[in-house]
Formats: sequence, C-alpha cells, structure tokens
Amino acid sequence: MKKGKVFAVAGVTLLAAGLLAACSGSNTSKSGSASNEDKNYGYVYTSDPTTLDYTVSSKAATHDITTNVVDGLLENDKYGNLVPSLAEDWSVSKDGLTYTYKIRQGAKWYTSEGEEYAEVTAHDFVTGLKYAADKKAENLYLVQDSIKGLADYVEGKTSDFETVGVKAVDDYTLQYTLNKPESYWNSKTTGGILSPVNEAFLKSKGDDFGSVTPSSILSNGPYLFKSFTSKSLIEFEKNPNYWDKDNVKIEKVKLSFYDGSDQDSLARGFLEGNYTDGRIFPTSSVFDQLKKGNENKITYTPQNAVTFYYLFNVNRQSYNQTMKQTDKEKTDSRLAMQNKDFRQAINFAFDRHAYAAQTNGEDGADRILRNTVTPSNFVQIGGKNFGDAINEKIVNYGTEWSNINLNDAQPAFLNADKAKAEFAKAKESLQAEGVTFPIHLDMLVDQTAKLDVQQASSFKQTVEETLGSDNIVIDVIQLSPDEKDNATFFADTAEQKDYDIDISGWSGDYSDPKTYLDLLDPESGSQLKNLGLTPGKDNDVKEKIDLSTYKKLLDAAENEVENTQARYEKFAEVQAWLTDSALFLPVQSGGANPIFRKTVPFTGAFSFVGHKGDADNYKYVELQKEPVTAKQYQELYEKWQKEKAESNKKAQEDLAKNVE
Repeated sequence: MKKGKVFAVAGVTLLAAGLLAACSGSNTSKSGSASNEDKNYGYVYTSDPTTLDYTVSSKAATHDITTNVVDGLLENDKYGNLVPSLAEDWSVSKDGLTYTYKIRQGAKWYTSEGEEYAEVTAHDFVTGLKYAADKKAENLYLVQDSIKGLADYVEGKTSDFETVGVKAVDDYTLQYTLNKPESYWNSKTTGGILSPVNEAFLKSKGDDFGSVTPSSILSNGPYLFKSFTSKSLIEFEKNPNYWDKDNVKIEKVKLSFYDGSDQDSLARGFLEGNYTDGRIFPTSSVFDQLKKGNENKITYTPQNAVTFYYLFNVNRQSYNQTMKQTDKEKTDSRLAMQNKDFRQAINFAFDRHAYAAQTNGEDGADRILRNTVTPSNFVQIGGKNFGDAINEKIVNYGTEWSNINLNDAQPAFLNADKAKAEFAKAKESLQAEGVTFPIHLDMLVDQTAKLDVQQASSFKQTVEETLGSDNIVIDVIQLSPDEKDNATFFADTAEQKDYDIDISGWSGDYSDPKTYLDLLDPESGSQLKNLGLTPGKDNDVKEKIDLSTYKKLLDAAENEVENTQARYEKFAEVQAWLTDSALFLPVQSGGANPIFRKTVPFTGAFSFVGHKGDADNYKYVELQKEPVTAKQYQELYEKWQKEKAESNKKAQEDLAKNVE
C-alpha cells in the first residue's frame, strides 16, 4: 500500500504542498541591502519530523530535511533529467535486468559537525537496502517486487540477504538485478528506499539511528544538518567539502515553524523586507491591501505531482454518517453511482473554476486545474505531452469528448448541455431499474476546515444548479476532524468507507504513468477500497463499472517493455478510459500558488517523483536581491520550457549509450 502518497484533505494538503515562503537568513536587513542576502535562505516548515531515518520513512517531514543531507545514485537537474550524483556513470544490460553503477571515488560521509567519517562505497547501498528490508520500510513496495529475491527475503522465505539482487562487485561498483525490465528503474534511485547507509555508523547508533537529532545521521550531500528545535527551528549549513559544492549556491538555510494561524503574515513579512519569499492567499480579507502597488511582483509556483480528485463509493456498505432516511434511498444512490452516465453528468456539471477560486482566487483558479489523474506533462511522447496523447484517444469514447483539452490548467469539463444530456440518459436507465429521484449523495467535510467547507459548498451549488435539486442533492455533512477522518481516510477497509463522494489525492513514485494508473487495478489497486471495492471480491460491481476493460488496457500497457514511447501511448489509452468512466473526477493539482519571491525561478532541480526534484531541495537554487516580477517569471518560464524540451529529447536519445 502506498500510504505515503495518498492525501487526505485537499485544502490542508494544498497549503502544505504549495507553500514556498519563509524567513530569510538572520543577517538580512529590512532594507534588503545586506551583502549576504543572496547566500542565506529561509523556509517555513509546517510539521516536525518524527524520524530522520530516510530509508524507512516515506513522510514528507523526514525527506524535506534528508534530501538536503543525503545523496543517492542519481539526482534531477533543473529540466527533470536524471544526472550523476554518487554514481558518476551507469549501464544496463541488453535484457534490461541488470543495472550497474560506478560509484564516485572521493565522495565522503561527514558528521553534522563537518568531520569526515568515511568514504562512500558501493557497500553502503547494500547496507541501506538490507536495513530498509529488515525494518519493513514504509515505501518498500517501490522495490520489493522489482529487485530479484527481495520479496522472498521480506516475506521470510529466505533469511540469506545474499540471495537478493543487489551486490557490491567491488568498493566502487554496485549492481542491481531485476525480476523484469523497468525502463523507469533509475527514477526510483532518487527515493529514500535506495539511499546509502554507512554500516559502521549504523551499528554505532543502533536504535538511535535516524532519531530527530542532527548527530543521528551522516551527510554525504550538499548540506550539514546543524540544529533542530521542535516547533521552532531547523538549520542547515553548506557542506564545504561536498563533492559538487560549486552547485550549492545557498550557504545557510533556516526553517522556521509556521502553524498557519496567520496566513497573511507570510506576504506581509516579505513586503516588510523580513522574508525571502511570501506565500499569498487571494481569498484573504487583506489580499487587496497586500496586492496594492505590488501587482507586478505576484508570480505562481508550478503545478506539482499531487492530483486531487473526487471519487464515488460505488459499493457503499457503511451508513453511520448519512442523511438518507430509507434503505431504498441507499440502494438508489448506489445504483446511480454505478451508472457511468450519472457520474458523467456530475463531471460536466461541476464548476471547477469556482471550486479552485476558493483557494487560489479568481485570477489563479485555472492555473491549478488538473483534468486527468496523471499530470498532463508527466512524461513526453516524442514531442508531445502525455495529455496531448490522451486528447487524441478520448475522442473515440463519444462525441461529448470532441474539442476538449485535458491538459493541465485548462477549464475542460464544465458544460451544462452535456451534463443535462448525460443525466437524461442516466435517469431513463435508472428509472427502468426502479430508482426514484432525487438521488441523495453524502459528502463528509471537516467542520473546522473553512476552505474544505467552502469547496464542498461550491461543489454542491454548481451540481444542483445545473442538474436540478429535484434530480440530485449533495448532502454536505459537517463533522469533527476525527469523525470525518475515521469515516474516510483512516477507514481501513472498503466496508468501513462511509460516504458517497469523497475527495482524495495521489502523487507518483516513479517516472512511469503506471504509478498513477495502477491505483484502480481491480486485483490490487490501492484506491479500490475508496470506491467500496476489495481485491478478490465484489466482482459483480467491478464488472458493472467495467473494470475488466480497464484491466485489459492496463495489462497491455504494463506488458509493453521494449518500446517506452509505445508504452506511454498505451498508458494514455488507460487514462482516456479512466477519464471517460468518471469514477474519479480530477479537480486540481498541488502547487500553482501565488507568491512573492526572491528565489530565481527554474534554477532548482525539478522532478515529479523522488526527493531530489522537490521544492525542498536547495541544491542549485539561486537567489536574487530584488523581487521576481511577473514579466521576469514569464520570460524565464518560456526559456525553461524551450530548453527543457531540447534537454529532455537529448537525454532520451543518450539513453542508448548506457545499454551494454
């Protein structure tokens, strides 16, 4: 189960995912004229880490720190390409099963005090994986079925780790043997699960390895972890002996705890000269005041890998939280949700612009829209986005899909005529089954989360206005945070999921569309239970919503291992089916939030997956003395896009050189 990449509450998570604002270094003057302003950087962190054990934990609070402290085999450049890190070179066998990495000689481990501890060797990667396997790491699923023999070791069928397909051929040669080819294998090396651990240090620390103190882990990365005070402060300093120190532009990083109680303090602090960056909240009561005279300084962060979507509990079994009065109402709503035309009617009736405006304001609403579970630019197929391929394929699913652009940041779905036409088809079919209208659908919301309540109300309003409350009623049920979570996110089984419609989210783990699209595999999909379905059970419902077709498409894409571009085309077909099914209603992405900033756009590493392309990775990031203007941002964005396309194409062409 992919617990670390499932998101519970849209409003809260969006805040955290898009937050790029913080205190500047202590030596920055209010006038912004300090000589070292471009060397010190601060960041707001919103959650204390509970561990620094980067191989075992999949939690963001851990990796926001350790991505700056620990390097793996490869990392991401600013265009999203995988480039050498501790592995200065790599190769793969012609059958795609054996990956060999040449470890960089001279890379060292350092204590938090900057004292040299040992050289980084291939043995450290073997140690790291064995440790992660023994500890049943949270993200072990990423590699358990990929590396030969690892599943048997984890499941206790063998206790001999030497049977696992990882070995140090010598001090500077590391080799992985896979069960089957994975063209995206290298993208997994940027995750914590494949990070190195020094064996002698691990033994010396014992159970204290990875405890939340700087001395509990070693650094081989760009920064030394200097201090941590709970709900107060985290500090890094540039590692002066780092093997790639010329690419570390920021010398000191200061993370100050932010509890979110005063949202406007971030933008206000920036304008006062106290902050390096400042997140802006357009729905704030003081937004107009903050904006006045600063319109040209508002820019937006890019959309990130997180996709938020509504989903239907098509096989709902629990009704502890409901406004339904009779068993017939329960049956009728279940039958309605199993009807594709009914789901599509809601899809076309739902005003996502109005919904997104609740968090991003009118000007920024469309910037955050995401229309497919898989981000439209997640991978490239030749010279086109993944989203362009989806657009080409979905037109075959019906005339309602003509002239629709499913790429990110496009208002793709809202269409009252289509919504009413789909509903008319659904109503006729459902009435023939004895269904009585209106259909009541329960939507649970945390009553303390103002944004979530507003967005739920927006959903209700636009759907009921378009389709008519005599046809459909969205019953928004406000609950305490614990009540809401227990009925939704923390409900462990399909039987316990207690809603008709819920908001959820997903982020990818590796650079292949499979990481988003296998979540609905009818045999093993991790999101099945959110639809009220259980692997190996509920086959009648699965058949009714046609998951057998989805499975065939998914398998065809998964089995395409020879030609990556053909594989992506087949996954675009999978996504087209999923979009047409309307089992998930994608709403918006993480990121795409308005900010004031002095961080130079597009200088940091970029990736949708792994830890090295996160906004929390400070390597490569550059600062400037004056605020970034909207004009400057746009110019840099266009330049980056052009360079990225060229760089990605060249990187794809160069892959052939690594095949032995």
